[in-house]
Amino acid sequence: MRQKIQTSVIGSYPVFINTQEIMNLYFTEQPIPWAPYIRQAVQDMTTAGITNVSDGQTRDPFIQLFTRKMKGCRVRQRPEIIGKVQYQDPITVDDQIYAKRLLPRHTKLIGVLTGPYTLAKSSVDSFYHDEKELAFDFATALRKEAEHLVKHVDFISIDEPVFSNELPEYASELLQTITKDLSCQTRLHVCGDVSGIIPQLVDMPVDILSHEFKASPHLFEGFIEYPCKKHMCIGAVRSDDVRVESVEEIVTHVRKALSVFDGNILQIAPDCGQRLLPRDRAFQKLKNLALAGEKLNGG
Repeated sequence: MRQKIQTSVIGSYPVFINTQEIMNLYFTEQPIPWAPYIRQAVQDMTTAGITNVSDGQTRDPFIQLFTRKMKGCRVRQRPEIIGKVQYQDPITVDDQIYAKRLLPRHTKLIGVLTGPYTLAKSSVDSFYHDEKELAFDFATALRKEAEHLVKHVDFISIDEPVFSNELPEYASELLQTITKDLSCQTRLHVCGDVSGIIPQLVDMPVDILSHEFKASPHLFEGFIEYPCKKHMCIGAVRSDDVRVESVEEIVTHVRKALSVFDGNILQIAPDCGQRLLPRDRAFQKLKNLALAGEKLNGG
């Protein structure tokens, strides 16, 4: 008997943010209250019926969220590396602690990390002039954040979108810097067309692989050629299209995935973060995803 399929998000979620209020507080050097925005995201996800939720990554875009708090980074239009990248204090932990208090019983919390290679490639390097060294220093800093997160979340998801365009030969070692001997499960999310790197992905040092199978259904054929024994998170609704997929459409898509991965499917999710979707469309996609999950589980 196969395990029950869980429903999940990837990371970001669109919420209404009062930018004028935030600017006023910023320029008057007052603390910005992010709790209401986190609450919007978490309540939408849980109301939709999703079983694995995030804090919505409402505080900052996913690159600035981490670089803003690390030593050696200066955030302007793009993060700039001006010194050795080092971990200072917990970055997302307080947000996770707050999000966890909002969760219904049996709902799991995801700790989301932007991957070290994506952080390195998204920054202007004015210090290292060595991409690999910079990426590993980001990984070392993220490992320390992960060690704090495991006390509060159910699993950690590492978001490495750049891998689909450029996979460094040291990618596995880079991820292992973060994941080795962590006391919770880890997920690697790589959006985009990963068909050319599937042989490398199936050997990555994580427990779960997550990819955008809805926008790129040809990925199923690639995974047939390179069988994967890891747990899978199947992208089942698009994050780049406002059209809301029906429950039946999602069910049909996931049944195709079951024919490829069988009992290894642990989660179904949007293809990627939903930040760029209108909030009502993002919510309805999650609601249909949850209903599809119930149907697939015999509900």
